[in-house]
Amino acid sequence: MSFETIRFEIEKGVAWVTLNRPKCLNAINDQMLKELSSVLIEVDKNNKIRCLVLAGEGRSFCSGQDLNDRNAPGDERIDLGETVGKGYNPFLRHFYNLEVPTIAAVNGFAAGAGANIALACDIVIAAEDAKFIQVYSNIGLMPDAGGSFILPRLVGMAKAKELTFSARSVKATEAVEMNMIARSVTAEDLINVVREMAEGLAVKPTYGLANTKKALHASYSNNLDAQLDLERDLVQKCGFSDDYVEGVSAFLEKRIPNFKGC
Repeated sequence: MSFETIRFEIEKGVAWVTLNRPKCLNAINDQMLKELSSVLIEVDKNNKIRCLVLAGEGRSFCSGQDLNDRNAPGDERIDLGETVGKGYNPFLRHFYNLEVPTIAAVNGFAAGAGANIALACDIVIAAEDAKFIQVYSNIGLMPDAGGSFILPRLVGMAKAKELTFSARSVKATEAVEMNMIARSVTAEDLINVVREMAEGLAVKPTYGLANTKKALHASYSNNLDAQLDLERDLVQKCGFSDDYVEGVSAFLEKRIPNFKGC
């Protein structure tokens, strides 16, 4: 697959998706959203892809929406609801619920929609000097790209309000402390650490991981009874899978399992 604004490579079961507009710090435009959405369709149908890594080319992960695409001249007004409704929302719904594990490798800045797309990943690993910024209040907006949903669930409501109201930058080390992201590592180690984790997840029973994600996401809105019923149903599905048979056989035979994600 060939793209203008991203790079897409598959290596050892891992889809590496790199935002590739480094001259504008990988700012998101309509073309990038379309291309990212196309990648998700490919991930869904390609059973060789068992993990996805999202990274940024150059000095930063993503500076958010490209405002050059949304700059209204004079007294004109642009319908930003259309941008969100037709662009970000379909992508985020698909990306957040993608069946394969997703990892964000964050360097430099992750601002606005760039920060929230990173936080929509299952696991976020960032360089120690990386910064996350909910920049919206600086330009008269409010969080989009799932930020108002994901951020308070990661850091709590009080901290989410502080970060979105103030638009202050949060370094990766602080982001780990407030449970916004999973890990921070040196900039030199970032890609190697992410690669090791991604390749490790790619050989795990990804059908079980997909159902784990479904259960964790559903727990936001379910009560205990509903969640227990969901666990029963998903465990039942996992129990009928080839991966479960292989996992138990490998355990009893004291060998390394060969999972296929089904």
